[in-house]
Amino acid sequence: MSIELIFVLCLLGGFVGMMAGLLGIGGGLIVVPALTFILPLIEVPSDNIMPMALGTSLATIIITSGSSAFNHLRLGNIDFFAVKWLMPGVVVGGFLGAFIAEFIPAEYLPRVFGVIVVCLALQMLFSSRSHKVYPMPSRPATLATGSAIGVVSSLAGIGGGSLSVPFLNRHGVEMRRAVGSSSVCGCVLAIAGMTGFVLSGVSADNLPQYSLGYVYLPALIAISLVSAFTTRFGALMATSMPTVRLKRVFALFLFFVAGIMLLK
Repeated sequence: MSIELIFVLCLLGGFVGMMAGLLGIGGGLIVVPALTFILPLIEVPSDNIMPMALGTSLATIIITSGSSAFNHLRLGNIDFFAVKWLMPGVVVGGFLGAFIAEFIPAEYLPRVFGVIVVCLALQMLFSSRSHKVYPMPSRPATLATGSAIGVVSSLAGIGGGSLSVPFLNRHGVEMRRAVGSSSVCGCVLAIAGMTGFVLSGVSADNLPQYSLGYVYLPALIAISLVSAFTTRFGALMATSMPTVRLKRVFALFLFFVAGIMLLK
């Protein structure tokens, strides 16, 4: 690890923190593509780049989502029914996603990530402004939905808020409580997904020094420490920008990221 590379990782953490505060995301949609360009600089073999980017991204989300969940818990912004029935599915899905990634050929993983990001961008760009509320699904259906969110999020190295917040809000959970509940589930999802990538990477060859399975510890530390500091500045910016404009700008950014990953 050179000083220059540590500096780049700190800049990445600063940007992730700003975007997390500005748009309420965990940062995985930024960290994953960035690490696919940074990891080759430390001579990580091509077969290990994408799994390591996903595992490291999920590890950073544990810290950001955990901090958010703690704050929301103190403020009473948690819907415990939603957490109770989403979380088991999210945990199972998080593990499954990590091990499914192990069986997807390395050259296809960036494309899988790109397709997932395109779907998230379309959802954000064309999200309905309707205020129609649907009743919460049955417990088995909520459990199945949590599993699907866990698998998709683990495969994309994200915390799942882009999927769980719209789901909860659509089914009658007030937006503030949907975000808080999503933070709790996102933290647990990230723990499950990261654990899966650690275990599946134990037997991998030619991993860089200071790796824990498919988690690259120097990147985890640099990104997490700086992002925790810059989140507050993004939150301040968010207060002066219309939500609809923020969503459109971020959707365009996601299309850009997806295009890069699909062309890799």
